Amino acid sequence: MTSPANQRPRRGPGRARQAAIYRAGALGRAPSIPTDAASLERRARKAMSRIAWAYIAGGAGEGRTMRHNREAFEQWRIVPRMLHGVTEHDISTSIVGAPMSSPLLLAPIGAASVVTPDSDVIIARGAAAAGTPYVISSQGCNPMEETAAAMGSTPFWYQLYWSTDEALVDSMISRAESCGAGALVITLDTTILGWRPQDLNLGSLPFARGHGIAQYTSDPRFTKIIHNRTEAATDRPKTRLSLGAVRTLVSMSKQHPGPLGKNLRSAEPRAAVEAFLEVYSNPGLSWDHIATLRHRTSLPIVLKGILHPDDARKAIELGVDAIIVSNHGGRQVDNAIASLDAMITIREAVGPQPTILLDSGIRSGTDVLIGLALGANACLLGRPYIYGLALDGEDGVRQVIENIVAELDVTMGLLGVRTVQDLSRDLLTPVL
Repeated sequence: MTSPANQRPRRGPGRARQAAIYRAGALGRAPSIPTDAASLERRARKAMSRIAWAYIAGGAGEGRTMRHNREAFEQWRIVPRMLHGVTEHDISTSIVGAPMSSPLLLAPIGAASVVTPDSDVIIARGAAAAGTPYVISSQGCNPMEETAAAMGSTPFWYQLYWSTDEALVDSMISRAESCGAGALVITLDTTILGWRPQDLNLGSLPFARGHGIAQYTSDPRFTKIIHNRTEAATDRPKTRLSLGAVRTLVSMSKQHPGPLGKNLRSAEPRAAVEAFLEVYSNPGLSWDHIATLRHRTSLPIVLKGILHPDDARKAIELGVDAIIVSNHGGRQVDNAIASLDAMITIREAVGPQPTILLDSGIRSGTDVLIGLALGANACLLGRPYIYGLALDGEDGVRQVIENIVAELDVTMGLLGVRTVQDLSRDLLTPVL
């Protein structure tokens, strides 16, 4: 029998991250990225422009859904158990057949070039450095092929907004397959943009200035749409340009593929933005569209934006591989149900087998632990990694991920939980 005194705990990612920070601290170096969510958000706000902050941090209406997302986590308390004798634990898992070093993915966030140019490639490098999968957005600011290359051997998924042009939908799917995406994520809750006062009060829509449309301007089908539109606009009467219009034209030209000087003299950047705004998302999206996916792709299919148990059941009946319970970070419908609350109800309704991921409101490793204990198979991280991007680019993204994974790992060690599959509601108690 091995004596307890001879059992040496394995140093997991949590203790390793702590040690690295404290070792640097002994040499007088504090981390460039705060390790708590409040400080991270506060410093990122100072680093961002007003337009970038409004777009990234803003929500729908009065922001009640964003508050609900955080309040939902506050309604659960962890009940630690002592003397468990567990010295080894494992935070790895597998989702839709892909092994993952932790139950965390980066959620898709579009138009992040309002924060920094080449945002998607920079995020991908940070995610790859942390060994964490990234869900590349349809509204990305780099072509998916460039972002995929930056991921190296780290898995990534591709998120699709269903366009009104079906040929464009097929082209996007084909490109995602060709560049090695591990799954296709269909976002369901943004068939039209939500009412977002922070953006509206500034009159700011990043897409109208050319941000977040690189997946489109790099697509052969969309290129044809632009060409047709440009030809049809040759006789359009010229309008007098205001200073604001000139700034918008310059922004469009900077974001459009090709040299800036050429773009400024071309009608293409404006035609691309106008074409995008026409085809971007499909208000008529229905279950009939989703039912066609099995004939259009061999990739695992993930539906993002499910909040009601009946919708979850329907998705499972159609044979999708996973669902993401999400309210889009509170950006679409004000005063909507918290994603965590919806996930609990959905898990109870569909049973233990379907793969369910949780998105919206995740701010810490403890949040991830609570989500997993209440029934999620994995969680998606959104705004915090963009805050890391704003503060320290690629390394900021890496540090935000590693801090959250470290907290999850440390907390599991303190609770004596051996694997993420062992996390259960028995570890929690609701606030009465």
